[in-house]
Amino acid sequence: MEDERSLSLLKLMVNEGLFPSPEEDEKRKIIVEKLKTIVVAWAKKVAWQRCSTKQQIAATSATILTYGSYGLGVHDPESDIDALCVGPFFATIAEDFFIVLHNILKSRPEISEIHCVKDSKVPLMRFTFDGISVDLPYAQLKVLNVPENVDILNLSLLTNIDETSWKSLSGVRANQRILLLVPNLKNFQSVLRCLKLWAKRRGVYGNLNGFLGGVHLAVLAAFVCQNQPNASVIALISNFFSTYAMWPWPTPVMLQDGMPSNVEDVIETRFYMPIRMPCSPYEYCHSNVTRSTFTKIRAEFLRGHSMNRDLLKLKLDFDAGRIFEPFPYSTNYTRFVKIYLSAPDQDELGDWVGWVKSHFRCLLLKLEAVQGFCDPNPMEYVDMDVSEPNVVFYWGLNRSRSNFVYIEPVQEDFSRSIYCGYYGIRGEMELSIVQASELPKNARFDSGNGKKMKACWKMLDYNQRRTPAYSQHLPSYFVGYVESNGDTEYPRS
Repeated sequence: MEDERSLSLLKLMVNEGLFPSPEEDEKRKIIVEKLKTIVVAWAKKVAWQRCSTKQQIAATSATILTYGSYGLGVHDPESDIDALCVGPFFATIAEDFFIVLHNILKSRPEISEIHCVKDSKVPLMRFTFDGISVDLPYAQLKVLNVPENVDILNLSLLTNIDETSWKSLSGVRANQRILLLVPNLKNFQSVLRCLKLWAKRRGVYGNLNGFLGGVHLAVLAAFVCQNQPNASVIALISNFFSTYAMWPWPTPVMLQDGMPSNVEDVIETRFYMPIRMPCSPYEYCHSNVTRSTFTKIRAEFLRGHSMNRDLLKLKLDFDAGRIFEPFPYSTNYTRFVKIYLSAPDQDELGDWVGWVKSHFRCLLLKLEAVQGFCDPNPMEYVDMDVSEPNVVFYWGLNRSRSNFVYIEPVQEDFSRSIYCGYYGIRGEMELSIVQASELPKNARFDSGNGKKMKACWKMLDYNQRRTPAYSQHLPSYFVGYVESNGDTEYPRS
C-alpha cells in the first residue's frame, strides 16, 4: 500500500510539471560544460595578464560547481542554474571576475541580460544562457590549478580564503554533504520535490519573505530521511510533518554528520528556526524568519501533520492533492498591505523589485511592530489597470487589529531604508491598506497562480556609464569598463 501511495504521489508531481524533460536536462548539462570551458580559458587569460610563465599558464585552471535545486537533482523546467565559479589564487573578484570574465560572457551570442550583483551577501553575476537563467558567484582558492573534480569538502583547500569566497562555497559544500549523508538519494529527491511544491502552494517558501528557502527544506528533508533510511516516500512525507509540527524550537535541526553538537551556540544565532549547515559545526543556514513567519510555518507544519497522521492507515481514502491545496489568503484575511512597485521600463523594474525584496524583512518587522502579525505572501502580481511596468504584493494583516489604517509612517520609514544605497534608476514604492473585497481578480490567491519574477538588481550598468579599466598587473593592458562614479580603484584612460 505504501508503495502504491508513493507512486500516486510521484504521479501527481509529474502531472504538476515538476520534472524536466530529457531534452531540457541535456540542455542544462551542455550549458554547464560550456561554462566550464569558458572559465578555464578565462583563468589562463588572467594568468597571462599576470605575466606568468608558459608552464604556469598551462597548469592554470578554473571550474564550475553546481548547487541549489539543480545541484541536488530536484530542479523543474523553470528552475535556474546555480553555478559557482572556482578560480585560482591570483584571479580577483573585483577585476578579473566582475570585469574580465563579465566581458567574456557578454561577448558570447548565447548569453544575454547579464547583470552584476555586487552588494549582496554572496556577490554574483546573473545572466541568461540559451534561455535559462544562471546565477554565477565566485570563490577564489589558494591554488594555481582548480581541477574539475576539486574536493571543496577538504578543509585544507579552504585555508586562508577570504570571507566572500567562504560564503560562496557554503552552498556548494552544503549540497555535497547532503548528497553524501542521505541514505537513499532517490527517495530524498522525491521528498524534497514534494516539499517544495507544498511550501510554494502554502505560501511558506522564500527566504527574502522570511520563510523557508531551498537549503532549509533540503536539510529538514535530509534529517527525516536519515532517521528513516528504509521508509517509503509517502512515509517520509508523513514523518516530515509529524517531526516538525512537534519540534521544540529553537532547538536546532542538525544532520548526523559526525560533527560535534554545539547546541549552546544557537542562542547567539537569534534564529526562530535554527538549521545547521551540514558542512560546519558552527554555521547555520541564513534565515530571515520573524515572529509572524515562524507562526505561519508552524501552523502549516501542524496542518500537514493533521492531514497526514493517518496517511498510512489501510482503510483511509487517499488524496495526495489535499496536501498541496493553495493557501486561501482572500478568505483567511480581511485586510492586506498592498505593496506597489513600479519603474520606467521592464528591465529597471526587475532591478528595483529585487532591491526592495532584499529589504522585505525590514518592512515585515515594522509591520509586526504595529500589527503584531503580518503574512507576507511571496506571490507577485501585476496591476493590469496601470500602463507602467509594475509588480504588486499583498500581505495579510492581523484580523484582531482592524483599526490599523495609517500606513504612511511605515511607508516613510521603509522608503528611507530602500532609497539609500540604490544606484540604479530609482522606481516608485507605495504602501496602502486594501480590503479583501477590493482585491483585483488576478489577485484572488486561492488559485495559487501569480507572476514569477527572478529577483535581480544591477549595481553596475555597463551600457551607460563606461570608464575604461586597466590591469593592476599590466598597466597598459585594457581589461574592460567600470562605472564612472568617482570611486573606481582602477586607473582611468
